[in-house]
Amino acid sequence: MSGSVQVTQQQQQTQQQHRHQEQQHQQHHFECSCFLSSKASVSKQSFTSFKSTSRRLTTSVKTEKVKVQEEAKLSTLRAKRTYLAMDTDKEVIGYVVPVFRANHEMARGLMEAQEVVTEEGINYVAMRNLFVREASETVDVKVEKKTRKMQIRESAERVQLNKTMEEWSEFRKKMNPDSLTHLPEFIVKPRGQTVWEGNTVKLHCTVAGWPKPRIAWYKNNVLIDAKAHSEKYTEESNYNMHSLEIKNCDFLDTAQYQVSALNIKGETSFVSTIVVKRFQDKEEAGPLDAKPHGFCAEHGVTFETTIIDKFEVAFGSEGETLSLGCTVIVYPTVKKYQPDVVWYRNSVALKESKWVHSHWSGERATLTLVHLNKEDEGMYTLRVNTKSGFNTYSAYVFVRDADVEVEGVPVAPLDVRCHDANKDYVVVTWKQPAVEGSSSILGYYIDRCEVGTQHWAQCNDTPVKYARFPVTGLVEGRSYTFRVTALNMAGVSRPSRVSEAVVAMDHSDRGRLRAGPLAPWTGMIKFTEEDPTVGFVPGEPSDVVVTEATKSYVVLAWKPPVQRGHEGVMYYIEKCIAGTDTWQRVNTGMPVKSPRFALFDLAEGKSYSFRVRCCNSAGVGESSVSTGEITVGDKLDLPSAPGNPVAIRNTDTSVAVLWGASKDVTHLVGYYIECTVVGSDVWMPCNNKPVKQTRFVCHGLTTGESYVFRAKAVNAAGYSHSSHDSDAVVVQAAIAVPGRPTGVTLLEAVKDFMVLGWTAPANTGGADIRGYFVDYRTVKGNIVGKWHEMNHQALTTTTYKAEDLKENVFYQFQVRAMNMAGVSKASLASASLECKEWTITVPGVPVGLHVLEVRDTSVVVLWEPPAFEGRSPVNGYYLDLKEVSAGQKGWKAVHEKANKKKYMKVTGLKAGASYIFTVRAQNLAGVGKASAALGPIPAQTHPGTKEIYVDVDDDGIISMIFECSEMSESSEFVWSKNYKTITDSSRLTVVSEQGRSRAIFNSPSLEDLGIFSCVVTNTDGISSSYTLTEEGLKRLLDISHEHKFPVIPFKKEMSMELLEKGCVRFWTQLEKCSSACEVDYVFNDVLITQGKKYSMNFDKSTGIIEMFMDSLEVTDEGTFTFNLVDGKAKGTTSLVLIGDEFRELQRKSEFERAEWVRKQGPHFVEYLDFAVTPECNVLLRCKIGNVKAETEINWYKDKIEIADDDEDAQKIERQEGELTFNIGKWKIKQEKQKEREGKKPPADDVPPPPRSKISKADAGIYEVHLRDDRGKDKSLFNLTEAGYQAVMNELFRVIANSSCEIQVLSTEHGIVLHSSVVYHHEELRVGWLQKDAKIAASERVKSGFTGEQLWLNINEPTEKDKGKYTMDIFDGKDGVKRVFELTGQAWEEAFEEFQRLKAAAIAERNRARVVGGLPDVVAIQEGKSLNLTGNVWGEPLPDVCWTKNDRVLVSDNHIKLTLEHGKYASIAIDCVTTADSGKYALQVKNKYGKEAGEFTVSVYNPDEEHKEGKKD
Repeated sequence: MSGSVQVTQQQQQTQQQHRHQEQQHQQHHFECSCFLSSKASVSKQSFTSFKSTSRRLTTSVKTEKVKVQEEAKLSTLRAKRTYLAMDTDKEVIGYVVPVFRANHEMARGLMEAQEVVTEEGINYVAMRNLFVREASETVDVKVEKKTRKMQIRESAERVQLNKTMEEWSEFRKKMNPDSLTHLPEFIVKPRGQTVWEGNTVKLHCTVAGWPKPRIAWYKNNVLIDAKAHSEKYTEESNYNMHSLEIKNCDFLDTAQYQVSALNIKGETSFVSTIVVKRFQDKEEAGPLDAKPHGFCAEHGVTFETTIIDKFEVAFGSEGETLSLGCTVIVYPTVKKYQPDVVWYRNSVALKESKWVHSHWSGERATLTLVHLNKEDEGMYTLRVNTKSGFNTYSAYVFVRDADVEVEGVPVAPLDVRCHDANKDYVVVTWKQPAVEGSSSILGYYIDRCEVGTQHWAQCNDTPVKYARFPVTGLVEGRSYTFRVTALNMAGVSRPSRVSEAVVAMDHSDRGRLRAGPLAPWTGMIKFTEEDPTVGFVPGEPSDVVVTEATKSYVVLAWKPPVQRGHEGVMYYIEKCIAGTDTWQRVNTGMPVKSPRFALFDLAEGKSYSFRVRCCNSAGVGESSVSTGEITVGDKLDLPSAPGNPVAIRNTDTSVAVLWGASKDVTHLVGYYIECTVVGSDVWMPCNNKPVKQTRFVCHGLTTGESYVFRAKAVNAAGYSHSSHDSDAVVVQAAIAVPGRPTGVTLLEAVKDFMVLGWTAPANTGGADIRGYFVDYRTVKGNIVGKWHEMNHQALTTTTYKAEDLKENVFYQFQVRAMNMAGVSKASLASASLECKEWTITVPGVPVGLHVLEVRDTSVVVLWEPPAFEGRSPVNGYYLDLKEVSAGQKGWKAVHEKANKKKYMKVTGLKAGASYIFTVRAQNLAGVGKASAALGPIPAQTHPGTKEIYVDVDDDGIISMIFECSEMSESSEFVWSKNYKTITDSSRLTVVSEQGRSRAIFNSPSLEDLGIFSCVVTNTDGISSSYTLTEEGLKRLLDISHEHKFPVIPFKKEMSMELLEKGCVRFWTQLEKCSSACEVDYVFNDVLITQGKKYSMNFDKSTGIIEMFMDSLEVTDEGTFTFNLVDGKAKGTTSLVLIGDEFRELQRKSEFERAEWVRKQGPHFVEYLDFAVTPECNVLLRCKIGNVKAETEINWYKDKIEIADDDEDAQKIERQEGELTFNIGKWKIKQEKQKEREGKKPPADDVPPPPRSKISKADAGIYEVHLRDDRGKDKSLFNLTEAGYQAVMNELFRVIANSSCEIQVLSTEHGIVLHSSVVYHHEELRVGWLQKDAKIAASERVKSGFTGEQLWLNINEPTEKDKGKYTMDIFDGKDGVKRVFELTGQAWEEAFEEFQRLKAAAIAERNRARVVGGLPDVVAIQEGKSLNLTGNVWGEPLPDVCWTKNDRVLVSDNHIKLTLEHGKYASIAIDCVTTADSGKYALQVKNKYGKEAGEFTVSVYNPDEEHKEGKKD
């Protein structure tokens, strides 16, 4: 047989067939200098042949059953055609040695031919590996015995062959650029680490691979997004060195971190474990575990915690951001000590997430809820823990639904969670929304999204009614998130908030991968391992039960078998209809991996039985015990309606609702409460997240409105019927007992009586104080007596004369306040007061201190004169104040001179600060003692506080108005002037109704100057004042005059506009007018009326006045006027049309009429113009209107009509009133003719490529004519000279803007800079610049284009070629520039790649090789002579040697070795014997490489064979 290779078309086709066959079987194969191929035959179990580019080796091997795996491996290699001579019966009769005549270039091209490498799909590999053992055991294998000598020889040959293949494979990988690609490999692997909490840890790794692999980091199989969490993670990648930095580690960072490297050859990953340890002596107490209060031995103090500036009940809408905050004061302050601040929602501690952010500044605790959802609704609690105890504050946060996009659709579901996750199965649950929309919810759709992607896929085709759904078909090991949408008759709701990510993984695998602490705070990782039992048919599952049953689906669950092997098991589910014995397999296509399965498409009301079988690669096990008959239907019933609700007053904006719990309900989710205003049918949700308690406080109600409430229960099956409506309740603060009086002081003392004074309680309990009760007791030393009542009837003032006392005896007093709800708690006891006559000369202390008009920066303090004036009357007062935090030395005077009034407005306060006030009285003898302290008073404006404003009505009446939204039934408006209650109604008339009071000036004058104030009783000090000055009074009187004698205001002065048909419209618009308003139309002082020439219209609802004229004539030049009268108000507006202005308007009117006439027939809405599409198609287009089927539409070019059979007719299109002429569209007449005949052009009848999108041949004048019986119209576009250039400039602009950024490509010849465009035109000008200098064309540096690619080719680049390169593309104006910096790393990588490719090309061209002439096998008769010649190649000339059985041959008398011209190596063996049989090789070698051409010589004796044949 000859080993020469003939490069023919037949061989190429054969190779293509081999490649196609290999792609169908999805098998890997290798390319190297020696190609091994074999063909496995199940019946014969023999190898056929394997072939390289230099020799062909054929051997026949008979193997035993234990060698099946080796044959399977060899069968994946490529099979080559052999040169065997066969007869008609396909029997081998000899071999042929084709003569080698191919030249060097042809041989090199054949050797460099690449083959397509395909990879098997993951699912195909999994299924093949799972069941290949079962299939392989069924193969019928024939065994043939061999001698030991033959087995050893074959084994030695295989070892040598594998060694040679590995050597040449490594060499080709180094020398052939196409073989450099390889799977990513970890050179340095990341190491697991253990760190203390608060430290920073860094994982490092080095990865090799080509192409350069992409690196991704995962935490517990969840992708880490370092850009989104830059404060936590930092990823770096430099020169194949990669790192992940984890900052400020906490215990939640304890996990398994996986780094994955991916390129086109595949993916490699490595896992390392990070353990974060924490210092902790004992278990942490829960949020409700109280810490002991008292002395802290560690710091030597007792901490007292106060929470101020508390957040109130908050309302937010979905999608908004809400912040809650409180100021925390910890006393005393200890350096470097901070309390532990924890936030809770519904008694569950909150953790930092992308939805929740908390911050502690050292003084203020803030919680920020990002992108609110209904899941965020609930009771929020701030807990401040210290070493001495803790303090808490709570308030509710309500989250309203976002506005729906379509009216009537339901709102989004909430609280989507995942349960019972397995390899391909997870149960998704959610809670129904509070609002179903205009109709009941029909069902829900569940969507899933794989983590790391943005694609959402719907899990169910039909909506499910239950709020629980099993999702199947998940891919094992991948992470998913879910969301839910609700459906009713109006449409689909917005999707819910996405669930937390869940991994589709078996529970045992999840335990193996989970790296949780073995004990609290130790940081130890626990792992689980399975019993490594392989090759056993799994047993039967156990405990097969139906966990869920609805109308839509049934869910089965079971326990895996005990004996199942290390490789795991999968399951087949079978069902049987009741009354039959036929079992049907449900999942015939693919067994499931999870011990859960959901069955759909079952008939409702029918009964079924179910059982499960296990399977693995060893086979299918026995079935489990049947579940028994299960009827398909809903097992969970709707909850019953809750009990009757009872509404109770709570605050001015809230109501407490109580109801009876639903009876006979299972799996209760909670209750929704709804309310409606009495007289309205609109029910509004009070809570958007269900609550399980039977009491709920509904906030955000309108004060004074009457509401009715109802409740409904909800579980997974749906909503219950609503409860009965509650009784109507008015939203007002509930009346309570008043607060304690304060500041009990002694005002005057005589021998047997004392005058006492006190301050009324700040909190009246929502009702008027009806009186006070005074108690007293005696004090002797440190011994106090019992309390006794002094008055049995309630006192109506805040002073009392305590009589019948004993002189020189000490007494203490306390006071209680009373309202309609009851008696308050007693005030603090006064100091011990001695009943002894006063002899002082200065006045006593002022009494009755109180504040009004509390604002952020000001407050008004009022008081009453002292009961004891001293020796002379009181002639003034001094007001002092101090901040609460300032201490006793912080008192300061508000003013220097004595104030004779009994009130003062204090300004300049700090917003949010708290103040204490005292007042001292003065007479001629001096200044008395300070009054009892008033406060602390926080300088803070009460929410919802409004100020008094002045209004002047249409009749000119001046009044002051004050509004209050927090009034109770007993609240009243009390007006004062200079803080004295107004009792005289001669100057001021007060009218109050529904939270609004109006004080009307009867006759405003200078007598009314002063401070007017209004107080709302039985509220939290709501009050305001207005100071009426002389200047302000004058301004109000001017406004009053304007209202009494009004002028009609014009929103728009008279204007004119042209309408269709040339009609003229004169119009104006009033700001406002009454129904009695009238208008007169005047032209040149002459009143005009409705008629043929004029038509008028006055829309009093909008205030628009119009007058229409059909046309303008010469006599219509002049002044048009509208005169208006509205009661006592008048107005006039005019428009003058004379001279050139009138004539221009008349011309436009005539043109509009002509246009209207034109549009009665077919006409152009938009005239013919051009456009260039993003695909660079040049279009001439226009829009037409009012056309009919019989309307003629004709196109012309240069006055010549374009006929239907003309080539240009194919460029014309008409769509929905738009005509388009595509200049670049091309279609040859021959193809068009064949289409008319209904023939398809043959494959070899390929038309020439289309011509340019536009060229000068397309220049001309294009026209479009429209004509029918109603009229005609035409449009023209001049596509010549300026028009043609404008089109080309627009085309160049589109092309230039479509260009991509410059990219760099290295070749063996140099460096290529290139950019792609959508389309390239021959007239497009493209310039290249280096360092802003134009590049001149040369043999070394050339520019041009290939198809749609613009390139600059730099041959043999040098250092001078570094720099900034600019591609300037002409766009009709300034040009579009694309810049590329060929410097730094970009230059180094490109130049290094060029040098590598160049060196590889040179090495490949000149390496030593055997190019032909040698056979694969030579069978020769003993005694004959053997002559073989091999062709060799190499530059420089290679060294040549011959070997036999790996031993070098030397020329002698028996064997002659020759080399002619350095190209032809010959071997001649004279009179061969059996000793000459063996494995021969021709080896060549030079500095670029080496190669060996091997062949086998077999010497036989025909006589011996003949004898053996006779014996047989």
